Amino acid sequence: MYLRQMTDKRRGRTYLSIAHNYKDQNGKPKVKTIKTLGRLDELAQQFDDPIAHFTAMAKAMETERQQSNTATITLDMNEQIVQGSALRKNYGCIVYSRIYHELQIDRFLDNARRHEKHKFNTEAMMRLLLYSRLLWPSSKRGSFNNKEQFFDKFDFDLPDVYSALTHYDKISDKLQLHLHEKIVEQYSRNTDLVYYDVTNYYFHAEKQDELRRNGCSKECRKKPIVQMGLLMDRESLPIMCKIFPGNTHDSQTLMPMLAGVKKRYDTKRIIAVADKGVNSGDNIAFNTALGDGYIYSKSVRGASADFKSWVIDSAGYRNIGTEYKLKSKIVPDAKISISVIKPHNKTGAGKKTIKVEQKWIAFYSDKYAKRAKHKREEVLAKATDMINNPGKYKGVLDYGAAGYIKNLKVDKETGEILETADVLTLDMEKVAEAEKYDGYYAIVTSELDDPDEHIVNMYRGLWRIEESFKITKSVLSTQPIYLQTKEHINAHMLICFIALLIGRIIEKRLGGKYTIQKITETLQKVDCSNVSQNIWTFNHANAVTEDMNSVFGTDFGRKQMTLKEIKCNLSQSKKSSAYLPF
Repeated sequence: MYLRQMTDKRRGRTYLSIAHNYKDQNGKPKVKTIKTLGRLDELAQQFDDPIAHFTAMAKAMETERQQSNTATITLDMNEQIVQGSALRKNYGCIVYSRIYHELQIDRFLDNARRHEKHKFNTEAMMRLLLYSRLLWPSSKRGSFNNKEQFFDKFDFDLPDVYSALTHYDKISDKLQLHLHEKIVEQYSRNTDLVYYDVTNYYFHAEKQDELRRNGCSKECRKKPIVQMGLLMDRESLPIMCKIFPGNTHDSQTLMPMLAGVKKRYDTKRIIAVADKGVNSGDNIAFNTALGDGYIYSKSVRGASADFKSWVIDSAGYRNIGTEYKLKSKIVPDAKISISVIKPHNKTGAGKKTIKVEQKWIAFYSDKYAKRAKHKREEVLAKATDMINNPGKYKGVLDYGAAGYIKNLKVDKETGEILETADVLTLDMEKVAEAEKYDGYYAIVTSELDDPDEHIVNMYRGLWRIEESFKITKSVLSTQPIYLQTKEHINAHMLICFIALLIGRIIEKRLGGKYTIQKITETLQKVDCSNVSQNIWTFNHANAVTEDMNSVFGTDFGRKQMTLKEIKCNLSQSKKSSAYLPF
């Protein structure tokens, strides 16, 4: 506060008041009159030196204001909202800001753009796109339109955002490597065991191109898709992601991923854990050639006759607790089929069989058996309906159910069930064959000396990468993808990858007490409204914010804060270098 003098030049009179300077929610300087004192000539009759007297009073009032934890607010009930002003902003992003800056993503991006001629700030754009992806996932246009919801100033236009995506694509591999190095440095990441899986994301586009291809959609959609492979460490933190054309088979994505990690990430021996979609002779041979290991699930129903016979043979099984039983054996000459390049005078690639030393592990669970039986009953019910009402399934044929129908003929182009003189019936022999393997599961591995239970436990960790895919598709809304070019799509997946990494780190730092979804829902609600001058009021706190205060040093739970305090806290989050190991 200070003494303000205003002179009416027409009347030659000077008026005194005590005023306070502040900035409004848009950062524009404002002046508020705290106390009107009167005319200087009249005050001079009461005080020897009115200027000195009231200057000292204003100084004392300012000192009291700074030392006090209270504020007097005067509301003008007729005040109008300034069009375009954002009177409500998010403050929860301060936690994301802390992790973002601990990982030094800002420094990496600032250094990367020095080599470009961008007129816009690609680091600020990444912050906006990341915070928006974590809080209110939407299209890039939607994220741009959310920029007024943050206290940070984002001074760029929408076309600049799309230009920045091309830049992010160019630096994607280097940025992922940078993040890996920071995780190693700050959290002592161990990459001796990595989990790998593949999923796909769909587009609203109808036409295919080089990247967006029709393929085996995980969600049975008919739209073009893109495949994404993801590597994850023991702590469920993403290591690396890579996109592939939508028609790429899952098993063909592993080698490029592992080759990239081995080449750039300075890893030692890796044990890759993956499901049966990645289990191929080529991948096993590749793992072996690199001196690495593998733990892959294996389809029992689709295995060789000797493998199936060994699995369902009750000999050798031992009970593990009350939930399942298990057995294993080392096979010195297990046969696998690998691809070979044909001589130059022949086209295409051929196959040949080689022998490797493997451990086979089989286990049985009553719970798995009941689940398999229940799922098959649903499929058989649909197959029966197909038999009774074939006209219903034109173009929407369920091929799982169709596999149990004898004499079924289908138009490959339309999916229509064709009329035939043969009677459609359930194939009970196929049903009986399927029932034989209910409850059985199998793993093949290179880790011959590892105890069976340890291998099974390592494999069970794979569910966390499946959970990560669910998070990207639900909490982060990675799909549908609206972008078109390969560069923009890759940049979009990079942003989602970083958002997942930040979410996982926060989840871990909070001791795994809360899911990423719960954390997101909480930080969405940690927002504030401008009530008067530079005073902002909050209305949400819960157990999550209380734990965040302990772990991240935030001040969630305060009902009021000044704009100066908020900006000071946000500034501190950008300077934070402290981190807490898991």
